[in-house]
Amino acid sequence: VQFVESGGGLVQPGGSLRLSCVASGFTFSSYVMSWYRQAPGKERELVATITNIRRSTTYADSVKGRFTISRDNGKNTVYLQMNSLKPEDTAVYYCYAQGLSVWGQGTQVTVSS
Repeated sequence: VQFVESGGGLVQPGGSLRLSCVASGFTFSSYVMSWYRQAPGKERELVATITNIRRSTTYADSVKGRFTISRDNGKNTVYLQMNSLKPEDTAVYYCYAQGLSVWGQGTQVTVSS
């Protein structure tokens, strides 16, 4: 099982980024996928989740209305569109398949002027 996250970077407050995570080693379409993030000195927190069939989505209150999770089962990829970014969104972002207990290397997002 492997996850390769990409798309992070340095962005000004109010800006946007689109994160991607390519998964391999398991049947991607069978799993609920999530994005987590971990800021320095803080615990890892759940940001967004998308189910595998209906593609129902849920979000942390802190990102609701600004972030959108989506998936392409044909490409084994999950995305996180992040708009109206704030300094408190600064963190390493990880994708995760619920039930597999495997983490990728993450991608750093820094929101700063």
